Amino acid sequence: MKALLICEYREGKLLDSSYELAAFADKLGAEKAMVLIGNEAAAPKVNAKVYLADVAKYGEYNPDLHKKIVLEAVKRENPDAIVFLHSSYGWDLAPRVAAALKVGQISEITSIKEGKFEVGICNAKLRRIVTPQTEKTVLTIQSGAFNFPGEPQGKPQIEKIELTDAVSPLEFVGYEPPQKKEVDLAKADVIVSAGRGVGKKENVAIIAALAKALGGELGASRPVVDAGWVEHSRQVGTTGQIVAPKLYVACGISGAIQHVAGMKKSEFVVAINKDKDAPIGEVADVLVVADVMQFVPAFTAKLQK
Repeated sequence: MKALLICEYREGKLLDSSYELAAFADKLGAEKAMVLIGNEAAAPKVNAKVYLADVAKYGEYNPDLHKKIVLEAVKRENPDAIVFLHSSYGWDLAPRVAAALKVGQISEITSIKEGKFEVGICNAKLRRIVTPQTEKTVLTIQSGAFNFPGEPQGKPQIEKIELTDAVSPLEFVGYEPPQKKEVDLAKADVIVSAGRGVGKKENVAIIAALAKALGGELGASRPVVDAGWVEHSRQVGTTGQIVAPKLYVACGISGAIQHVAGMKKSEFVVAINKDKDAPIGEVADVLVVADVMQFVPAFTAKLQK
């Protein structure tokens, strides 16, 4: 099997998330080649062919031109899968490529099960296994679902792509920065997150007290934010913030795919849940099977002493 991986490049740099594509291909057991619209200095450190197009000529993003570049790489490489990150870049470009090739697309893959792809449905409350039905398939992978082990090392074999038709009515203007967050959880060494299992809004203060005792920040799962118990700036997950603290404590969080993808890079994970079979236990280093509202106050009191 062969996978063509579409890297992302922003403001003069290769995005580190591009290496998640390589991790996905390795887990799939696929031979890999990559596409980068950037500059040679930013080429990914992999032992693979990298199709390089000049960012100065084609822009950091232009759906017309970038689609043509990817299609040219597909023509040269003849891959079984064309793989994007499930990002704003991938959301826009992947379906354009799939439509041009007249092939199927599988979006936001979270895992590989015996060569088939697992994706979330019903707001990530359920999972399903999907099998491609076309000879080639366009795929997007969920951010954080496939971690690249260690530091990237390798020497890319650069092959340049030059379009004969590089005309587009579109022009890349720039990036609009997101609204400033009240708290940047991505910089926190310790995060203690509240989930639906805390029961009610008033109980969030108990989780916040544990976060303070540990010298960390309060986080939350999406149901807690949706209920209005905690502001959105503290939401952990693919629809909130992707975090990688030294310590992550999940309190009353079952472990929906989108939440786990947002915190699975944490160095050490403690989960407190009364359900010993909760999915969060699959990524936890320590699973405390207990009622959150009984265990957390006792634990906090011990820390405060």
